[in-house]
Amino acid sequence: YFSMTVSSYVEDIRLFSSFLKEEGISFKEVDVLIIRNYITKLLKDNISKKTIKRKISSLKNYYRFLKNENIISSNPFLLITTPKVEKKYPNVLYEEQVEDIFSYLKESDNKFKSRDIAIISLLYYSGLRAFELINLDLFNFNFKNRTVRVFGKGRKERIVPFSNECLTALLEYKNGLRKTLLNNEEDNVFFLNSQGKRLTTRGLEYILDSIEEKSGIFVNLHPHLLRHTFATKMLDNGADLRVIQELLGHASISATQIYTHVSTKKMSETFEKYHPHSKRNIKIEEK
Repeated sequence: YFSMTVSSYVEDIRLFSSFLKEEGISFKEVDVLIIRNYITKLLKDNISKKTIKRKISSLKNYYRFLKNENIISSNPFLLITTPKVEKKYPNVLYEEQVEDIFSYLKESDNKFKSRDIAIISLLYYSGLRAFELINLDLFNFNFKNRTVRVFGKGRKERIVPFSNECLTALLEYKNGLRKTLLNNEEDNVFFLNSQGKRLTTRGLEYILDSIEEKSGIFVNLHPHLLRHTFATKMLDNGADLRVIQELLGHASISATQIYTHVSTKKMSETFEKYHPHSKRNIKIEEK
């Protein structure tokens, strides 16, 4: 990681030096206008605002070094404000989309459908991460209490409940297809692939990609999308943010607060779409 950071730092300086050479400018002649021209060039080259922010930070530190060594008299980068990076909020599924996915799976003739329904159910109803789901063993489940013991980031343990619908799906898979996939072998691994081995993250992604492709429900289906949907749905229905934090296994409440923005955005979109007097559904006559 350190070598990659140094490599990026050196590359940022090299690119800026090439820009100055093309413009016929010495590094000692750099001022605010020249830096802004450089940022404009980067934007025209379709360099992301996030990457530009990092490049300018590298150059700011480089010029700080030059000033500390008395090679230049001042650091022009201190006067520069980098382009604001737009915060990307996670997308979420509408309830109708989730229902469509479950409907497709239930009507499918795929022999692995009970496993796939159990997977989608646990991701959607309990908000597990991909690696948390594939690492589950049979003894992690308490079917009587409808809870599962999960080991998250840093092997931090938490107990997560699941719904009655999820219980039904898990038991159907456990008592049926899972026993077939085990092929009479003793194994505690819960989610198995077609060879009877533990499902991998890549295998999980392949399953979700296949569901999307075969169902024709193109929603960029992936584990985190279902996790985001779980959290937003909980918030929409009045769950306390601290409870959602615990369910998701977030170390900090700030990581969970992003869902308040998602929920507000979804609320606005729903209002605009369905309210009969929203501005998109009425025509205002100008006088």
